[in-house]
Amino acid sequence: MKTSEFERELRSVVKEYSDLVLHLDRRARRSKKRAYGGILRAEKGRLVESISKRVVEIAWMSLDGAPERISLPTKKQKILIRQEYIDRLPDSAVKRYIEEHKSEYFIMHSSDIHVAIDGEFVLAIECKAFTENAMLKRILVDCSLLKRLHPNLKFALLQLESQLGGDYSELNDVTIGSTSTHTLLSYFDIDLAIITLLKGERKVDKPIHKKEFYKPLEIEGVNNAIEVIREILKVVI
Repeated sequence: MKTSEFERELRSVVKEYSDLVLHLDRRARRSKKRAYGGILRAEKGRLVESISKRVVEIAWMSLDGAPERISLPTKKQKILIRQEYIDRLPDSAVKRYIEEHKSEYFIMHSSDIHVAIDGEFVLAIECKAFTENAMLKRILVDCSLLKRLHPNLKFALLQLESQLGGDYSELNDVTIGSTSTHTLLSYFDIDLAIITLLKGERKVDKPIHKKEFYKPLEIEGVNNAIEVIREILKVVI
């Protein structure tokens, strides 16, 4: 991938962000179809997913990966009930019933973005406008469910803003993280790459869709996200 093409791709991601966020407040207020807050959440959610997909595609191109090898499938994963759970049920009647109907006990589950190389699911990405530690607990549970099916699966969290504490929002070359986040991570067998796009901790009373609190997406932030995903994808080249 040529340097000029790479830089053009970075700028296009920045433009996509600014085009939406700078006009989001006005668009949400003018809408008569949905509530203001619902529009904000939906639009920001779509934006982060779109940026995440672009980041994956650019990272893959920068590795000179063949376009036909990579895909972003949306198919949900089937999570079956665990036999260990059935075996330890104290009520014999309940245990017998579930054993007899075991094929009916499952949930369908997915992450926001699935990245497949040569048809193999290699990376699951959660996309958030922001994340705080209560939300991180849910993310880690979701990742754990997917890892039951795919033991070698890699995981990433890509967020616009961070509310995790520590230096996740400083976009340093080396991120130390926060005490609470590392404590949570220590209880899960999940190596989660946490990627933040915007500098500065999220403030509830300073939403970025308001003109006075707008945060620009810098080229460095996009490039950092691409570099993290590129390192993950390198192992499948």
